[in-house]
Amino acid sequence: MESADGIRIEEGVTFGTGGGRDLKCDIYTPAGASNAPAVLVLYGGAWRMGDRGRMRGASLALARHGYVAVAGEYRLTPESPWPAHIHDVKANIRWMRANATRLNIDESKISVQGHSAGAHLALLAAGTAHIRDFDGDGGNPGVPTHLAAAVGVYTPVLFHVGGVRPSGGLPAAALMGEAATEEGALAASPLTYASPTFPPTLLIHGSKDTVVPPSASTRMYDALRSVGVPAELHMYANLPHGFARLPSMLNLVQDESANFLLRHVVAPSRIEEELKEQQAQMAAQQAAAASL
Repeated sequence: MESADGIRIEEGVTFGTGGGRDLKCDIYTPAGASNAPAVLVLYGGAWRMGDRGRMRGASLALARHGYVAVAGEYRLTPESPWPAHIHDVKANIRWMRANATRLNIDESKISVQGHSAGAHLALLAAGTAHIRDFDGDGGNPGVPTHLAAAVGVYTPVLFHVGGVRPSGGLPAAALMGEAATEEGALAASPLTYASPTFPPTLLIHGSKDTVVPPSASTRMYDALRSVGVPAELHMYANLPHGFARLPSMLNLVQDESANFLLRHVVAPSRIEEELKEQQAQMAAQQAAAASL
């Protein structure tokens, strides 16, 4: 299938297995893609609902910027309990890297973007590339799962057990059920893995989010910045949870994401070169003005 703007769409491609069944993804490939950067795109839905079809608009928007977008599937809690979700995400990353030639992508430029529950999985994957406990056995064992960058849109970053809710936290039961433990909640929290090895990260949130507290993104931003990770935070004023799928916001959010990936993954030296050129122009103008 091909979109009106020449993006090739492959639906229902098997990338691995989980829970005794095939796991599928949809691939959005820009026309003429060759050794292109790639983004794994993950849907939200409170870990209990949702599907990769939700990410069609976001994936098309990223593909228009030249990224091969892979809208991935992960098992939901009613089907398989935690940590099946992150096992499937890791399997998808391994498959993308193992199939870089078939996908026409640069395996060193694989990033991830997630929304809500998918953002939790995206940032958890970004921070745990070398932690085998989350790898699972969904396919392509031994293939690395490191990521070039991560984008989290209204991201849950911290889980807790008990009645006292820390700033930015969510009850661990939402992810793990009533059997959640403090140790398990800590292990599942992306905030736990904020370290200098975390990839560049863009956090996007709405200030009126009543599902995932806006302070979740601010805490993650502060934690990443404190250890020297290139991190950016865009807090959209007066917007609620789910705003990134609105027709008036979808392309804007994906433009911002694509620009972040351009600066930190695709062409990190471009801004530096543009700044040097700008400084040279200003110096020439100042010299010309001084000679008058």
